[in-house]
Amino acid sequence: MAFELPDLPYAHDALADLGMSKETMEYHHDIHHKAYVDNGNKLIAGTEWEGKSVEEIVKGTYDANAVAQSGIFNNASQHWNHTQFWEMMGPQDGMPGEVEKALTEAFGSVDKFKEDFAGAGAGQFGSGWAWLVKDTDGSLKVTKTENGVNPLCFGQTALLGCDVWEHSYYIDFRNKRPAYLTNFLDKLVNWENVASRM
Repeated sequence: MAFELPDLPYAHDALADLGMSKETMEYHHDIHHKAYVDNGNKLIAGTEWEGKSVEEIVKGTYDANAVAQSGIFNNASQHWNHTQFWEMMGPQDGMPGEVEKALTEAFGSVDKFKEDFAGAGAGQFGSGWAWLVKDTDGSLKVTKTENGVNPLCFGQTALLGCDVWEHSYYIDFRNKRPAYLTNFLDKLVNWENVASRM
């Protein structure tokens, strides 16, 4: 099945007052994400991956022994990552009790989780992602991945992900990645969406 650029689940300017401007969303969704979709479709055309789901392609093309991943993997994984990212953000009504309880049990407190998550994102050298995942043993963990690598590659469930590629924050935060991550956790996360993934 061909990759398709999903519509944002909110207007381009819906998060502007929360720290992610309309301009960022136009560049990030309409240009960057669309490029992953378009390039991915070109790369899978006529291959064994044509007609497969994005998840199958990500899992099937990831090479744990390679530093640089294939073009098919990079575009498929970034398409998947961004599709999740848009859903993981939104105007919020606070953190559901079950999420607060799970984070407190796993990390000691919500504040400690945020500290660990922001630290993972800030400490990711170059481009990549910070994640809250449910690991294969059911435990919650904070991880970070380089470039487009994501939790699917390790059999984990992505509960929350934050894009730390510069195009995600440079318009609004310039080079202040830690400030972007703090703002993401405090103002942009759709915690109801996180709860639905647990």
